[in-house]
Amino acid sequence: MSDSSSTTTFIQSIGIHWRDYYELCKPRVVALLVFTAIIGMFLATPGMVPLDILIFGSVGIGLASASAAAINQVVDQKVDADMNRTSNRPLPTGNLTNKQALAFALIIGTLAMFILVYFVNTLTAILTFISLVGYAVIYTMYLKRATPQNIVIGGAAGAAPPVLGWTAVTGTIDPNSLLLFLIIFAWTPPHFWALAIHRRDEYAKVDIPMLPVTHGIEYTRLHALLYTIILVAVTLLPFVTGMSGILYLVGALILGGIFLYYAIRMQSGKDDKIAIKTFGYSIIYLMLLFSILLIDHYI
Repeated sequence: MSDSSSTTTFIQSIGIHWRDYYELCKPRVVALLVFTAIIGMFLATPGMVPLDILIFGSVGIGLASASAAAINQVVDQKVDADMNRTSNRPLPTGNLTNKQALAFALIIGTLAMFILVYFVNTLTAILTFISLVGYAVIYTMYLKRATPQNIVIGGAAGAAPPVLGWTAVTGTIDPNSLLLFLIIFAWTPPHFWALAIHRRDEYAKVDIPMLPVTHGIEYTRLHALLYTIILVAVTLLPFVTGMSGILYLVGALILGGIFLYYAIRMQSGKDDKIAIKTFGYSIIYLMLLFSILLIDHYI
């Protein structure tokens, strides 16, 4: 088959299976990543983010994140097929083939780099590419199956978007942007371990060495609590360094106190649904925390 006919067939498949390609991008995860990147952009400047940087930066970072998500699903398709949470994804169901998914990931990943290099800046493109490789290759292909600390080490890739957004505006890596990185880096373990506790049997079934599988649920609950305490401490740094004001401090303490409440409740093990409730709150927590950072920045 010629290259032109292969391209035509691929474009036709996107038209037919656009919903499957959309799900291949993990849209809810990518939306949260882009949200934190946009907050990073606004925090990088006292005024309005230049419109071209806001648009092209968001699109480029979003496409790169979606490309990494697609590669992740190609690598994990056998695991996904055996887990209730992921069995309806496009690859396990056969709605898309590996070839289609990889071609899609390559196209949107290349487009992301082109947009960031030519319409944003080279440093943002380089850091975004490193994050893509960190998640799609280092975490997905190695760390996830190599160590129960996979999500701690691999969390660096998911913590990068605020730095990418900040760098898109300034062209430099600012120390304040690294505080945003630290917040998400500390947030990732209690966020994901809450889900892992809830889905422990599924991870054990597919032989993924998540912490509750290798060290037990009680051990994981304790570490989720310890990381939540670390998270609350880290979220105070923007106020301590003068990056934010009293409004943020009050909001961070309230939101962190609620997170601690959930983490402490998990210790008892009396509520079978508390782990998934903690997971759900952790997402709301991060969105509200970054929103308060933004509001405080302008007020």
